[in-house]
Amino acid sequence: MKAIVGLGNPGSEYKGTRHNVGFEVVDELARRWKTTLKKWKSIADVAIVKEHDAVLVEPRTYMNNSGSAVQAVMTFYKITPPDVLVIVDEVQLPLAKLRLRPSGSAGGHNGLKSVIEHVGTDFTRLRIGVERGDRDRDLADRVLSRFDSSERDAIDRAVQRAADAVELFIVEGIGPAMNRFNGAEDNTLLGD
Repeated sequence: MKAIVGLGNPGSEYKGTRHNVGFEVVDELARRWKTTLKKWKSIADVAIVKEHDAVLVEPRTYMNNSGSAVQAVMTFYKITPPDVLVIVDEVQLPLAKLRLRPSGSAGGHNGLKSVIEHVGTDFTRLRIGVERGDRDRDLADRVLSRFDSSERDAIDRAVQRAADAVELFIVEGIGPAMNRFNGAEDNTLLGD
């Protein structure tokens, strides 16, 4: 079984923010797979999808404490780190660009840092570019801001592509997913 984990912050005040793009991908997968995430042990919303041999996960522990929820789900469902894919926002990537990696560092992302503290580094991560924006602006303010109307279409398309990447990861593994989705920029994302 694979664990597909979208990182974000729970609550309507965070819906649509840059930091919650991981939740958006998990929500898209739930829509595609015709399932609903339900509260699990008060630390996550989950959905078991037997047809895809996967569990969808949205930690309710807030971004900076995501690792405890991920570890609990992994322990309960007996999932090993290589079978975990964590989806996060990435300020260092251009808007809507995807990057898959089979392991690595947190790269300054507090959600990934928390997951690494709890489960190690050997889990797959899918980063979705949300751009850094104005360097003089506080980074926390930036990631907690919503996408403006000129960005929303590109992000919606990136969420669709990210869900496609997750489905390929489940069926064929990280190698084919990286080969297909880490390549050249998909210009359709940027409206070209």
